[in-house]
Amino acid sequence: MTAITSRHHPIVKDFRDAARGGDVMLLDGWHLIAEALGADVSIGTLAVCGPMSADQQALIERARNADAHIVEVSDAVLKALSPVNSPTGVVATARKPLTDPAAMLTPAPPLVLAGIGIQDPGNAGAVIRSAAAAGATGVIVDEATADPWGWKALRASMGAVFHLPVVRSHHPVAILREWQSAGVRLVAAVPRDGVPLYEVDLAIPVVVMVGGEGPGLSADVLAAADVRLTIPMTAVVESLNVAVAAALILYEAKRQRAR
Repeated sequence: MTAITSRHHPIVKDFRDAARGGDVMLLDGWHLIAEALGADVSIGTLAVCGPMSADQQALIERARNADAHIVEVSDAVLKALSPVNSPTGVVATARKPLTDPAAMLTPAPPLVLAGIGIQDPGNAGAVIRSAAAAGATGVIVDEATADPWGWKALRASMGAVFHLPVVRSHHPVAILREWQSAGVRLVAAVPRDGVPLYEVDLAIPVVVMVGGEGPGLSADVLAAADVRLTIPMTAVVESLNVAVAAALILYEAKRQRAR
């Protein structure tokens, strides 16, 4: 195929639009694209530059067979398409998956992570990665949380966002209260004065609610909680990074459920 060499080609605007958000996401790197294909995510356009290994060529063929539009680009164009400082040689656009929040309630008993106001995309992605690793049944975040499918969050989650239901909602508290009325317990993580982590029953249907560093959980979220949970810490530490806190709580839930 003939390589695209002009930075003024329409493909550059398409990829830059995807990096800014909306219904389309930008996937940078072989690993993310492989994870997306493995989860049957619909790839739109895939741009590749430079020599490829046999495995990378096979991945390109997988994308082509899944109806992706494959284009070869020059190094200068690749740098224009990719938001990262050192592109890895491949970048693609894809449609963001649409998920019904109810999908998070199975299999029973559900273990859902709710992220409220997690503005840093690295933290948002790390929280999703921890949730997937711990076997959570889904993640729901509010609009104040960084876009889980933004390119920075995608890199932080290492593609874990493709392997469990993830929903970004304008009104997550309304959804959580609906689940609460159906018997799901809402557990709010707070830095102090809550029930110690190891005394909270996390083996039942539960939503673990964590807030962004600084403001923490909002008043309406705290008011909805059935219990406030605190991770024991020494006095010299005021709080934990939200991704660390979420991982500790989720793995305690995993431990309890394995008994």
